Amino acid sequence: MESFVGILQRQQQSFVMTPALIASIRLLQLAHAELHQFIDQEIEKNPFLELASDDNVTNSDLSSVPGGNPNICAREPGANGPRGEASELLGQWKSIRDTDSAAASERPGFEEFAASTETLHDHVARQIALTAFTPQERLIAGEFADHLEDTGYIHVDILEMAGRLNAQEADVGRVLKTLQLFDPPGIFARTLSECLEIQLRQRDRFDPAMAALVANLDMLAQRDFQALMRHCGVDEEDLLDMLHEVRTLDPKPGNRYQSGGPNYIIPDVWVLPSPGGGWQIELNPDTLPKVLINQTYFAEVSRLTADNSEDQAFLNACLQNASWLVRSLDQRAKTILKVATEIVRQQDVFLEHGIAHLRPLNLKTVAEAIDMHESTVSRVTSNKYMLTPRGVFELKYFFTVGIASTQGGETHSAEAVRHRLKAIISAETEGSVLSDDEIVTRLKETDISIARRTVTKYREAMNIPNSVQRRRENWVRLQLRSKA
Repeated sequence: MESFVGILQRQQQSFVMTPALIASIRLLQLAHAELHQFIDQEIEKNPFLELASDDNVTNSDLSSVPGGNPNICAREPGANGPRGEASELLGQWKSIRDTDSAAASERPGFEEFAASTETLHDHVARQIALTAFTPQERLIAGEFADHLEDTGYIHVDILEMAGRLNAQEADVGRVLKTLQLFDPPGIFARTLSECLEIQLRQRDRFDPAMAALVANLDMLAQRDFQALMRHCGVDEEDLLDMLHEVRTLDPKPGNRYQSGGPNYIIPDVWVLPSPGGGWQIELNPDTLPKVLINQTYFAEVSRLTADNSEDQAFLNACLQNASWLVRSLDQRAKTILKVATEIVRQQDVFLEHGIAHLRPLNLKTVAEAIDMHESTVSRVTSNKYMLTPRGVFELKYFFTVGIASTQGGETHSAEAVRHRLKAIISAETEGSVLSDDEIVTRLKETDISIARRTVTKYREAMNIPNSVQRRRENWVRLQLRSKA
């Protein structure tokens, strides 16, 4: 039997991610602070990229959203809005020199006139400088200060630190005891119990009964007051006094100081009521980099290096990278606007009436509506925030699973159910604390079909204690109120 060997030619399609595509995807998922940092790095490397001033940008017209709600208008970056002019990313960007950039950079900013906020580490460093430490003790104190967390706690091994600093373990422990006398009270503690003990000692209130209470904080967390009375050797009235004093202590003493300035959430998208009804959606110009390609400079440099092929290749590569960056920023802005617009269209009732009307929503629904891949929508909604009349929300907030309706009607979003559950518990009185089974019944009365284990899961996720613990809390609250 003869066998034949032949060559078969076949066509096959495959998707290959180029480096430029990978970089564009990375741009899409960057938060605005990370994006600005990336832009600064690119401008530093590329001589043909520059940041535009407000005078360099023009405005685009209001555009309607394709296939969207007639009550929803989307304003692309560059559109005139109630917040002022924004940079134009949509359309051809031309080479414009910023002649006022040098003068603008010399103008003092508002931050130069604002008083700086003292951080916890600044406060501690000043106290160390005023303490009569020996040179070695000052070195040890500085090492402890380096390990100080913003909450005021430290997590260090004294024996390991002593070996690293070539010091005696007793000397390291003595310095730590001195640091624990610093302000604010409770600082440099290694555990919550030690933090409370430091504060009680400074108040001269750390007696044996209080020491037993601090050593059994797990019982206090479980609201096991009978066991606490036995361990502390006190009666009900004394225990109430001790609990009242513990409540006045600060479990995180370092939090009263800022760790270098407040952290603000800057929304990427604005959702504003439209004058004609519905919603107007805009991209926040403060989060959009205003990047331009300086084609005039490229032409001048190209003319001077026309005889050098290597220089020309380098210049062309820089121009190509600059063009890619501007196009990618343009596409990023359009994609964010498109996804945000569809979210608003899906959650229109929530914006009108509040969290109880938040609809179940998933990435697939939004992706199919705007003809994008789910992974693209996921990247857009990551670390992006939307300012609405209901507050500032991360875009991922609007994606929640659905909870069935008892009547077989429209499902409820998990976030709306959690809100309803919290409202039911908040409405409890001292004499009517509901169990999880009773909460399930109450939810069914409002057309929400949910299992008891789901109620328990949601309650624990919101750090709400069970019915037994809530009854104990109410008892303590009543007792403290009667003593006040």
